[in-house]
Amino acid sequence: MKQFLITPAAGKRLIAQALKDHSAIKEALKSGTVVIIAGTTNGYVAEEILASLDQQGDFSRERFFRGIVLPPLGMTSESGRLKDETGFPGDVVIVKGVWKKGLTIFDVVDDLKMGDVILKGANALDVSSKKAAIYIGHPQGGTIGASIQAVVGRRVRLILPVGLEKRINGDLDDLALKLNSPDTHGPRLLPVVGEVFTEIEAITSLTGANAELVAAGGVAGAEGSIWIVVSGKPPEVEDAQKLIKSISKEPAFLL
Repeated sequence: MKQFLITPAAGKRLIAQALKDHSAIKEALKSGTVVIIAGTTNGYVAEEILASLDQQGDFSRERFFRGIVLPPLGMTSESGRLKDETGFPGDVVIVKGVWKKGLTIFDVVDDLKMGDVILKGANALDVSSKKAAIYIGHPQGGTIGASIQAVVGRRVRLILPVGLEKRINGDLDDLALKLNSPDTHGPRLLPVVGEVFTEIEAITSLTGANAELVAAGGVAGAEGSIWIVVSGKPPEVEDAQKLIKSISKEPAFLL
């Protein structure tokens, strides 16, 4: 049993590497559609998946998001969106293994069917129940509002890549009732049902080892970091150690 420190950026890379080998994603890349909705964690996911298809080309994580959280006095307005979105490249839509540049979830949602996959980031995570929720700033529900019709209406698979740094205490449904109340200001909150995929699932899927969150925090660049304890058969723990070492120096996400 060994403990490892994982920074937020390293966690994003770890999640992305694991999702590249996710069986449902690999199958959809062959014969269906994969939609990677823009977001900071999904930027890493898009990099890894496009690289596996040898199509990374001019993809950049630099503007691959719609809403974003920055420190006070940053570049965002009150809604958490960049004031200048002219550089937004669109979501990453891959149809039968081919990246269709410039498309968004809104362009393809009506054509999605069972066997297709949508990847959408989240803003709040209940680790114990493996449930996630998404901040909503758009009056029509944004990208998750569009996605839900395909997920519920046509059984399109929804995968929610989300780092453990976004864990919260409390019931997400109760929190949503509060934030969605007419007398509350700021973003709304939508709990969603999908496959939550964190650093824990990434480690297990890539190595077979068990992983558990045991501590968190840090300074001088380690803010938001998590401590993970990994257990399992000696080869599994050794594989996990090699894996985490390989992503441990992932640079912080910068605009």
